[in-house]
Amino acid sequence: MTERGVDLAALPKEVRDQLAELDLELSEGDITQKGYEKKRTKLLAPYIIQTPVAPPQNDVQPPAPSSSSHAPAPANSSRYRERRSRRTHRNGGTRDDRYRSDIHTEAVQAALAKNKEEKMALPMPTKRRSTYVQSPIETRTPPDSSSGSEDEPAARRQSSVGAPQPQVHPNLQSPDYWMSRTTQGSSTSSSASSTLSHGEAKPQPQSQPQPQYKPQYQPLYQPHHQPPPQPQQIPHRQPPEQSRAAAVTDMLAHSRIAPSENSAPPPDVTAVAPPSRGQRVDLTSNAVVRGMSRGNSRSSMMETADGVPVSSRVSTKIQQLLNTLKRPKRPPLSDFFTDDSEEIVQVPQPDPNTPRPEGRQIIPVKGEPLGVVSNWPPALQAALARWGATQAKSPALTALDITGKPLYTLTYGKLWSRSVKLAYTLLNKLGTKNEQILKPGDRVALVYPNSDPGMFWVAFYGCLLAEVIPVPIEVPLSRKDAGISQVGFLLGSCGVGLALTSEICLKGLPKTPTGEIMQFKGWPRMKWVITDSKYLTKPSKDWQPHIPTANTDPAYIEYKASKEGTVVGVAVSKVAMLTHCQALTQACNYCEGETLVNVLDFKKDMGLWHGVLTAVMNRIHTISVPYAVMKACPLSWVQRVHMNKARVALVKCRDLHWAMMAHRDQRDISLASLRMLIVADGANPWSVSSCDAFLNLFQSHGLKPEVICPCAASPEAMTVAIRRPGVPGAPLPARAILSMGGLSYGVIRVNTEDKNSALTVQDVGHVMPGALMCIVRPDGPPQLCKTDEIGEIIINSRAGGMMYYGLPGLTKNTFEVIPVNANGVPIGEIPFVRSGLLGFVGPGSLIFVVGKIEGLLMVSGRRHNADDLVATALAVEPVKTVYRGRIAVFSVTVFYDERVVIVAEQRPDASEEDSFQWMSRVLQAIDSIHQVGLYCLALVPANTLPKTPLGGIHISDTKQFFLDGTLHPCNILMCPHTCVTNLPKPRQKQPVGVGPASVMVGNLVAGKRIAQAVGRDLGMIEDQDLVRKHQYLTEALQWRAQTDPDHVLYVLLNAKGVTVGTATCVQLHKRAEKIAAALCEKSSINKGENVVLLYPPGIDLIAAFYGCLYAGCVPVNVRPPHPQNLAATLPTVRMIIDVSKAACILTTQNLMRTLRSKEAAASVNIKTWPTIIDTDDLPRRRPPQIYKPPTAEMIAYLDFSVSTTGMLTGVKISHAAVSALCRSIKLQCELYSSRQIAICLDPYCGLGFVLWCLASVYSGHQSILIPPFELESCLSLWLSTLSQYRIRDTFCSYSVMELCTKGLGTQTELLKARGVNLSCVRSCVVIAEERPRLALSQSFSKLFKDLGLSPRAVSTAFGSRVNLAICLQGTTGPDPCTVYVDMKSLRHDRVRLVERGAPQSLPLMESGKILPGVRVIIVNPETKGPLGDSHLGEIWVNSPHNASGYYTIYGEESLQADHFNTKLSFGDPHTLWARTGYLGFVKRTELLDASGDRHDALFVVGSLDETLELRGLRYHPIDIETSVSRAHRSIAESAVFTWTNLLVVVSELCGSEQDALDLVPLITNVVLEGHHLIVGVVVIVDPGVIPINSRGEKQRMHLRDSFLADQLDPIYVAYNM
Repeated sequence: MTERGVDLAALPKEVRDQLAELDLELSEGDITQKGYEKKRTKLLAPYIIQTPVAPPQNDVQPPAPSSSSHAPAPANSSRYRERRSRRTHRNGGTRDDRYRSDIHTEAVQAALAKNKEEKMALPMPTKRRSTYVQSPIETRTPPDSSSGSEDEPAARRQSSVGAPQPQVHPNLQSPDYWMSRTTQGSSTSSSASSTLSHGEAKPQPQSQPQPQYKPQYQPLYQPHHQPPPQPQQIPHRQPPEQSRAAAVTDMLAHSRIAPSENSAPPPDVTAVAPPSRGQRVDLTSNAVVRGMSRGNSRSSMMETADGVPVSSRVSTKIQQLLNTLKRPKRPPLSDFFTDDSEEIVQVPQPDPNTPRPEGRQIIPVKGEPLGVVSNWPPALQAALARWGATQAKSPALTALDITGKPLYTLTYGKLWSRSVKLAYTLLNKLGTKNEQILKPGDRVALVYPNSDPGMFWVAFYGCLLAEVIPVPIEVPLSRKDAGISQVGFLLGSCGVGLALTSEICLKGLPKTPTGEIMQFKGWPRMKWVITDSKYLTKPSKDWQPHIPTANTDPAYIEYKASKEGTVVGVAVSKVAMLTHCQALTQACNYCEGETLVNVLDFKKDMGLWHGVLTAVMNRIHTISVPYAVMKACPLSWVQRVHMNKARVALVKCRDLHWAMMAHRDQRDISLASLRMLIVADGANPWSVSSCDAFLNLFQSHGLKPEVICPCAASPEAMTVAIRRPGVPGAPLPARAILSMGGLSYGVIRVNTEDKNSALTVQDVGHVMPGALMCIVRPDGPPQLCKTDEIGEIIINSRAGGMMYYGLPGLTKNTFEVIPVNANGVPIGEIPFVRSGLLGFVGPGSLIFVVGKIEGLLMVSGRRHNADDLVATALAVEPVKTVYRGRIAVFSVTVFYDERVVIVAEQRPDASEEDSFQWMSRVLQAIDSIHQVGLYCLALVPANTLPKTPLGGIHISDTKQFFLDGTLHPCNILMCPHTCVTNLPKPRQKQPVGVGPASVMVGNLVAGKRIAQAVGRDLGMIEDQDLVRKHQYLTEALQWRAQTDPDHVLYVLLNAKGVTVGTATCVQLHKRAEKIAAALCEKSSINKGENVVLLYPPGIDLIAAFYGCLYAGCVPVNVRPPHPQNLAATLPTVRMIIDVSKAACILTTQNLMRTLRSKEAAASVNIKTWPTIIDTDDLPRRRPPQIYKPPTAEMIAYLDFSVSTTGMLTGVKISHAAVSALCRSIKLQCELYSSRQIAICLDPYCGLGFVLWCLASVYSGHQSILIPPFELESCLSLWLSTLSQYRIRDTFCSYSVMELCTKGLGTQTELLKARGVNLSCVRSCVVIAEERPRLALSQSFSKLFKDLGLSPRAVSTAFGSRVNLAICLQGTTGPDPCTVYVDMKSLRHDRVRLVERGAPQSLPLMESGKILPGVRVIIVNPETKGPLGDSHLGEIWVNSPHNASGYYTIYGEESLQADHFNTKLSFGDPHTLWARTGYLGFVKRTELLDASGDRHDALFVVGSLDETLELRGLRYHPIDIETSVSRAHRSIAESAVFTWTNLLVVVSELCGSEQDALDLVPLITNVVLEGHHLIVGVVVIVDPGVIPINSRGEKQRMHLRDSFLADQLDPIYVAYNM
C-alpha cells in the first residue's frame, strides 16, 4: 500500500484532487490497475514517511488472515476511518455495496482460512490463447444505459479484509511435487501423461512435507446405506495459488490409480497425428496388431455419475387422441410419460438433526387502525384540484439537471392546469371530430425517461383526471433490450395501444430507415402521443374533469418482472391508491408543505407511492434526483437535503454508499433537518451494514439514529411494513442474528456457535395502519406458520393491489389467498394478498424480512437466498476479478433438482489465474457458509450481461442465455460431482451363479424364444459345369473370357461422369496374365507369398488382384497413402506391409515415386521396402501356367482393416469363403449378366472390396465404379450416374451419403432441373460395420424424395471382421423395419420395445436381411450361453463364408479359436460359431419372408469393445454422442471415451470460438439428464479433429490416445469437478 506512511487529510488540496481524478479513471476503466498504481505512487512519493520495513516472512509460512497483516489503525479513530473511505473512493469498481458487510467479509475470510489446510486440487482449465482476447469494454457492448445503474455503485469500496495469499515455497512448485499430489493426465505436458499411462506416481522426496489430504466436498446428505466417499471418488481441489504449469496438470482422481480388473492401464500412445476430416485415413495404433481388443481399457468403471429421463406430462387433448389410437400390442404411450423419477433418483435420507419449527401457530398481526382525518380528500385527484386552486404558487416538484442544479420547479397551480389540459386533449382531441379514440377505463402506456419527472407527473395526473388507466414503463432503448418482448407481453395483456411520451424522448427512440418508430419485439402496434404543453389544447370554460369519489375501478397499473422474467401488470384500484396514501401519511406522519428528496424511480414502487401520490395528497414539495446525477455526483441527494432543509429523504442502500464514498471535504453538510430517512430496500437482509456505516459517518453531520426507517414493500401488497420515525433518545430496535443453516430449513435459530454462517437482519418496523398480516408456508397450501418458522408474508388491507391485469388465473393464486391452519381448515373468509417477501414476526410485533420468494433457490429441499450467495461471493476478495461487483445467481433444473449457477462479469484486466483462483475460493466459501454445492460458476467479459433499465443485472435473461448457450463466458468452472447428490446407486453386477442352462430353461418357461435367425438356404448348384466354374474365381474369370469375351464387367467414371476406363472379361483376363507373368519372373517371389496391392480405386486394382491369384500369390489390398498427408497415412501402409511380411508391392508409377520420395523418407524407412513392381506398362507376356489351388480351403486373400477401436486386424479369406460369399450376394441381390449396379465405396476392405473386385466376375453383372474421392470435386456425380444409367441397385458408404445430404440438401431443385431422376433406384444399400445410422438414412430419403427416390429404397448392410457380410438388404424380402427400444433397459442388457415418441426411446433400424447360408444367434459374452429375444447380447455367426482366422505373425491359435471357432456353453454344443464382437438382438416381426414364415430381424446396437461400463451399466458411445450433438447448434460432431474413471466428451465446434465455453454446461446438462452420467472432462476442438476411418466410423481410441498425449490442440478443456 503506497500510502502506508501518508496522512491523506494532510495533503495539499490539488494533490487530493489529482488522486480523486485518478480513482475516477480507474473505476471507469480508463486506466489499468498498473498505470493507476504507478501514477499514484508518483503523486504520493514526496509525502511518504519512511518506515523501516521488516523482511517478508511469507515464504516460510502463510500468515493467518488476521488484521495484523494489514496493520489498520484502531477502528474508532475517526481519522483512520475517514482516510480509508477517501482512499477507497471509486476504487476499481469491484464491489456491489448493497451486499457490503464487514462482519460477513470476515466470516468468509475465516471460512476460507479454515479451508486453507484442506487444499483443493482444482485442475485449471486449458484454453487456447485466441479464444478470448478481451476487446476493450467500449467495443464490446454499449456502456451503461443513460438511466444509470440500480445494482452497482460507480464508486466502490475495496474489500477491507482480503485474505493474504500465502507464498508457495519455490521448491513446491516443481511438477514432481504436484505429480506426487495428484496424478497427472496432462493437457500441456506429455511427460505427465506418460506417468498416467502406467498408473503410477513418482515417489515423493522425503524432505518435503507430506500434504494432509481430506476430501473437501462431501455430498450434502450422507445416506445411511452409502459408505462415506472414498478419496478416489471425490476429486481434490488444487491450491489455487499454484503456478500455471502445475495448475494445468490436471488429473481429477486420487494419485493412486489402482490397476484393478476393470481399469487396465491406458494403452500406449500413438504418435500418429489425427488427419483432417476431408481425407479419410485409417489410423492404427502401433502397439498391437492382432485380432484382440485392446485390454479392457474401455470398460473402466465410473463411480461418479448417473441421471434420469425428463418427466413430462401430456395434455388431456393428446391423451384422448392416444386413447382412440390405442393398440393392445405394447404398453400405451401414457405409461411412458409417467414420471419415473422415484425409481431412478436416489433421494438422500433425511438428516435426523434437521432443525424443525417448534413454536405455536402464529396469530395474525394487526396494524393500528387507520385514523379518519376530516380534511382527507375523497379522491387523490380532488387533493390535486384543491391545491391547484388554493395553493397555486406552492412548489410541487423540483427537477434537477445533469449537474445536480435545479432545472425547473412545477407549482401545484401549473401541475393542475397542465393535467387538466392533457385530460381534455386525451378525451376530445386525439381523433377526428366525431370519433373518440380514448374512453374512460382504457389503458395507456407512459414512456418517460428518469430525468424528466415533470412530464411524467403531468401525464400521470392527466390520465387520472381523464379516467384512463396509466401503465408506466421504461423507455425502450433498442430492439434488443433485455426483457423487451416481456414488456410487450405486459402491454398486450393490458390491451395498450397508445403511448404518451415527451417530444425529446420520442426523438431518442430507435427508428426504422423511413423514420417511423421501430416495432419492438413482441409489442402490440402502438400510437405515440406527445404530451408537451405546446401540443395540448386548453379546454373550454365549461369543461371540467369528472372527479368521482374513489371506487374499486383500476386507477393505474404498475409493472412487475417475475422470477421467470415475465412482466405482469399489478392493477391498483382508486380506493386502494387513496387508502395507501392515507396509511403512508399516518405511518410517516407527513405534514402539509414538507420537503421530500426522492432518489428512487418515480414510475413505480416507493418512488411513485411516496414521491408522486402521497406527496400530492399532503402538498409536499418533492425534489427528484435522477440517476444520471447520482452517477456524476453521488453526494447530490445529501446536498439537496442540506440546501432545502428536507424533512424526508427516500433512498436505497446503494445511495447511502455512494454518499459515503463521495463524502470528502463536505464538512459543512448538515442532515439535522431529516426526520425520516426511508430506506426502500431495508428489507434486504444485507441493508443493515449500509445503514450502520452511513449513520457512523454522518452522525457528526447532524444525522439522528432514530431517523433511519427501513421498510418492506412489494408491487402486489404495496407497503407491507415501515419503521416509524423514532422519538429522539428512544432505544433503537434490536437486531436478529440468525443461523443461515436454520434459514435454509425455513426455521429461525439464533446463531450461537458458528459465527461464519450468521445473518444479521434489522426489523422493518410494524405492519401498516389498517392492515392485517399473517405468515404462511411459501409452497403448497397457504398454511399458517409457527412462530419460529420463516414463511411468506401475506397482507389483508384496503391498500393493496387488486389483480394482475388481464391474467385472472395468476390473480387468484396471489390476490385471493385464504390461509389455513395445521388441519387445512380456512381461518376465515377474508382474502389476503401474497407479498412475495419471506420473513417472520419478532418480539414486539416487529416484522423481519430475510429474503424474497423470487430470489429463493430450492436445492435438495433446502432454501437458499440468491442475495445471500451474492453477498458471500462478493466477500471473497473480488478486487482483481469481478467487474463492478456484477454477479447474478440463479438456479437451473437439471436431473430432478435445482442447481445453483453463479455468473459474474470479469474485469478486463483480470488474469486467467486470478479469475480461476477467485472461482475456486467462491466454491469453498459458499460450501463452507451455506453448505450448498455450486453447479456452475461462469465469468463473462465486462459489460456483457443483460441489464435492467436501471442498470441492474437482468437475471431471467442471463439464465436464458445460459440455457441457450449464448452467454459466451470467458471462464467457466462446473462442479457437478459435488452438487449432484441424487444419482441412483451404481448397479451391482450379479455374481454368475446362474448358469446359462438355467437362463435358457427360464426363457423357455417364460415362453421366450431363443434369439436366433437364419438366412434362406444357399440351395443346390444347378449343374456340374457351374460347380467347376465357381469353385475358384480365377476359373470363373477364365471361363467368362472364353464364353463371353466382350461382355463389359467394369466401367470406371471420373468426376465429370465420363467413362475413363472399362474392362471386358477378356481385357481383365489379359491384364491379369501380364501381371502374373511379371510376378512369376521375379525369382524372389514364391507361390503362396503375400503381395501388397497399392492402387487408387479403379480397374488396375481389380486386374492386379486377379494377377496375384493367377500367379499363386496372396493379394493384400492396402489403401494408398494420401500424397498431401504422408506423415499421417504412410506409417499405416508401412505397418501393413511389415505385418503381412509382403514379398512384393504392386502399384502405379505415381505411387512408386511417392513411396521413394524425400517426403516419404521423413516418416518411414524407404530403404527397406520390398520389391516394388510398377504395373503401368508391363510387356505383353503370359505366365507359364495359371495357378490352381490344391484345395478350396487355401487362403485367397488377406483383408486388413482398422476397427473402430483403432485395432489393425487382418483376416484370412479362403477360396471357399469367397465363392460362398459371392453366391450368397448373387442370390440375395438377384445379380446376373444383364444387370447393372453402381458402386460408390472405398474398395480396400470388407464388403466394399468384395463388391468392387469379386462379385462381377462371379455373377457377370456390370459394375459402374465411382471412386468416392471424385465426389469431393463433383458432389452430384453419384446421383446423376444413378439417373443417367437408370441403375436399380447401388451400394455406397455412410461417408458418401453424408456428403450428399450435407452438400446437396439445398440443391434438389437444381438437380431436378438437370433431369436427375432417382425413381429407377430399387435398392440403395449402405455398406457398414456399425449400428445403422437411422437419422442419416432418413434425412437422405426425405431430401431426395423430390427426385423420385422411394423411401423404401434405402437400407443397410452389416459385416464384421470375422464375417465380411452377415446381412444385406436384397431385392426380395420384407422392407427393413424400425423399432423403438427403451434406453434405460438397454443399459441393463435388456431389450424392451416402446412406442415411438416415448421418453428415453431409441430408434433402431434392422441391419438388412440375413444373407443366404448365414445363421446368427445372440449369446451372453460372459457365460457364452444363448439368450432369449428380450436380451441384448453378442452376435455370433455361422456361415460358409466366415473368415478362416486372424492373420498373425506368431499364429496365436488360442486367440483365433476364441473368435472364429467357438462353441456355445449350452444348447447346441457342436456348431462352430464366430464371434462378431458386436452387441445386438433378434426380434420376430409381423412381416413374412419369401418362404411365408414370420421374419426375424437382426438389430445391431454397437461394438462390444466400444461400450463404456459406467456405474455398473453398459453405455454405447453413439447414444451419448447423439445427445451431445443436439445440445447446441455449434456442435458439429462429438466423441466420448473414458479416462480412468471419468467420462470425457470431445466436441467439434463449428461456430465461432466464443461459443466454446457455452458448450461446457450444455453438454454436462444433456448427458446428466439423458444418461444419468456426470461428464468429467469436456474438450472443445476444431472441426475435423475427431479421427474417422475409411468407413466413416469414429476412431475413439485414437482420439483417447491423442488426448492423453496432448496432441489435440484443443480450443478449451474443462475439468468438471
